Amino acid sequence: MQIALFCHSLVSDWNHGNAHFLRGICSDLIRRGHKVKVYEPHDAWSRRNLIAEYGEGPIRNFKSSYPLLESKLYDLSCFDFSRELEGTSLVLVHEWNDHELVRRIGRHRELEGGYRLLFHDTHHRSVTAPESMAAYDLSNFDGVLTFGSAIRDLYVAKGWTARAWTWHEAADVTVFHPRVETAKEGDLVWIGNWGDDERTAELQEYLLEPVKRLGINGRAYGVRYPAQARDALEEHGIQYGGWLANFEVPAVFAAFRVTVHIPRRPYVIALPGIPTIRVFEALACGIPLICSQWEDSENLFRPGEDFLVARNGHEMSRLIKAVLADQEMARGIAASGLQTILLRHTCAHRVDQLLDIYSSLTPAAEKEKALK
Repeated sequence: MQIALFCHSLVSDWNHGNAHFLRGICSDLIRRGHKVKVYEPHDAWSRRNLIAEYGEGPIRNFKSSYPLLESKLYDLSCFDFSRELEGTSLVLVHEWNDHELVRRIGRHRELEGGYRLLFHDTHHRSVTAPESMAAYDLSNFDGVLTFGSAIRDLYVAKGWTARAWTWHEAADVTVFHPRVETAKEGDLVWIGNWGDDERTAELQEYLLEPVKRLGINGRAYGVRYPAQARDALEEHGIQYGGWLANFEVPAVFAAFRVTVHIPRRPYVIALPGIPTIRVFEALACGIPLICSQWEDSENLFRPGEDFLVARNGHEMSRLIKAVLADQEMARGIAASGLQTILLRHTCAHRVDQLLDIYSSLTPAAEKEKALK
């Protein structure tokens, strides 16, 4: 069938982690024989920043790394919904989109119909910016896909939608998988953006201080690191690698012995059960993972087996030291995490779920027509 996706960007992952999952979903749908049309605004903030900092090279690299994927740049002021959505059976609209785009798609659906329409939320703004999320007009949408049950429950409780489903992120295992063992470049790698002061203290406690305390070789990748953050990394013996294209992450993981996950504060305090994409991808790559404390309230993983959990910075130091010292322990954790991903958390699993949701919303005659 024909599927349309409206997202902030597919080609740029500069401070835009949602692109990771969307790439995997689109790729899997295409491999199954579906036609996927992706639309992103011509002036997307992530794409603009990526090009401003690194030029057009990363865009070309994306196209060579994801030959199945392409997106169409659009200008909302002259977008022809009737023409572009003709023959479409399912439309997904990601939450990092303009309120007016959401309103106009909903209006088109109301007037012309003919497709299922779902909103997709993969951020904590339902808690941290509820006024902005409430301003989205979802009255003509079939429902909302959220990447955690806590967010799903919020949408229903606040009356933003009548129907919502938990649709966790997952790993694209065609890209994120263990690489052939290479000579190690260092001990610990952290891949993540600084976080707009949403985890500054946590990064100090769970990353900077343990690396300095242990005297190990560390490296950090990500964007929007202010000068004081880069200075802090240097002071604690951590090399700063800047932006890293997400499809290059598996090779980097293969060059290090352990990684850590330090979630942003809203996910720990207000939205338990949401690990974000980084956990899925690290486990899929077969690198031992140690997390600062977060509650796996939805039982996605086996904490203590798939990854280790540190309750404070000193415990993080102890666990890092143990993993680096015990290769058998490190291999066991990595193997357990990879097994859980392959059994439950691949993009193929999520596509199965998406198609089941579509099927539940669609009359038999309409489904038959879509599959022709």
